[in-house]
Formats: sequence, C-alpha cells, structure tokens
Amino acid sequence: MTNDKIKNILIPQVNKVSNKKPDNLKSPNSKKPDEFQNLLNKTLEPQKEEALEISKHAAKRLEERDLKMDTNEFFKLQDAVKKLRQKGGRDSLVITDKAAYIVDVNNNRVVTAIDKAEMAENVFTKIDSTLMI
Repeated sequence: MTNDKIKNILIPQVNKVSNKKPDNLKSPNSKKPDEFQNLLNKTLEPQKEEALEISKHAAKRLEERDLKMDTNEFFKLQDAVKKLRQKGGRDSLVITDKAAYIVDVNNNRVVTAIDKAEMAENVFTKIDSTLMI
C-alpha cells in the first residue's frame, strides 16, 4: 500500500538568474543596433520627386492626335501622379479638360494619351484607379 508521507525528495539548489546575457548568446544583429532604425527611416522618408516622363508611345500619340501639352497640363499630370501614388495607384487613367492619359505611377511615366472627344468609344483595361482633374 502507499505511504501518505513523501520521503527523500531532492530539491536542487536554485540560484537567482541574472538578466545579463552571456556574450556568446547575443544576437548577430546586436552589433548594429542602428541598422534597423536607419532602414526604417529611409523607407519612411518621402520619396524624392522625379520629373514626369512622357514615353515615346505617348509622345507619338500626342503628335498624331494633335494634342498640345502645355506646362499647365504637364504640372496637372505631375500633381495627379503624386495623389495617385499616395492612394496606392499603379496604372491609372487621368482625365483632364483636354485629354485622357494612361499613367504608370510607379515609374512616373505617361504611357499614352487620348483626345477627350475620342475617349467615349474606348475601353480602358488594366486600370486600377482614375483621377479627374
């Protein structure tokens, strides 16, 4: 039968554990504590402003369709690309009072241009956002 008393229990001596890590247990990244912070800061910095480019195809379409892009129109498009980038746009349709433009937001490039009068009969595919300015 069983004895109700517990005999001969061995309890090992427990020492207080220090919070200091031994040198051989430090993580490999601990040598460069600012590396993560630098990467984070670089990522969060506003992206540098790049000038809007007109692709060869878009320049050809502007010429064929006799569309004149003045400086006012150009700066409207550049501001539109900034807004679209902030909202997560990638391949966007920008409609102005003169024309419609397909813009590759990630590359700051106007891909093609269409006269506003001709726009009614066209189907725009692979567009993730539209901005009317």
